[in-house]
Amino acid sequence: MSRCGECGVYACYRGREENLPPHCPMRVEPAVLDEARGEYQRGENLALAVNAALVESAGYQKWTRLEEIIQFSRRAGFEKLGLAFCVGLRREAAEVVKILKQAGFTVVSAMCKTGSVPKEFLGLGEGQKVRPGQFEAMCNPVAQAMLLNRAGTQFNILLGLCVGHDSLFIKYSAAPVTVLAVKDRVLAHNPLGAIYAAHYYAAKFNQHAGGSG
Repeated sequence: MSRCGECGVYACYRGREENLPPHCPMRVEPAVLDEARGEYQRGENLALAVNAALVESAGYQKWTRLEEIIQFSRRAGFEKLGLAFCVGLRREAAEVVKILKQAGFTVVSAMCKTGSVPKEFLGLGEGQKVRPGQFEAMCNPVAQAMLLNRAGTQFNILLGLCVGHDSLFIKYSAAPVTVLAVKDRVLAHNPLGAIYAAHYYAAKFNQHAGGSG
């Protein structure tokens, strides 16, 4: 079982294989890592990996995430981009579309509430809505993915989809997917803020300890 998040040694990062801890996947799962190396030799995988590395090198600590997406898309030869966004970030989505078009891309966009399917379709009751007593359209990431698939997008960008909804979009997307920003309404869509200030949020996280709801 891989436990890289608990390592602290990171010998792989430094190229010091003699210091690998006992639980390191390089020790206990070499066949998996060999299989992964083989996957990089497959056409699209190699192109994605190479262009990702080139963008990392050229834009390290210089380019914003959106600039990286632009440069990666150019290097990969993508011309038609998809944008799947949350209604709560519709203003941001409009600006992203504008910037991508200015950069020379064709942009196909799909909002989460497309289809206007009521949450009752999922079997939810009034008390399970954000605003009980009102019409609430369910988020529809499967339709978002299908719309972008139908349009033939070559690379899809996620902007603010909910946890789980993003999972469904990625599952159904025919094109590779990247994330511009994730949703965190509490922290202005900066979820790492809770990690950088973990001492302030300790009590909040402790409420979830031991599987409590």
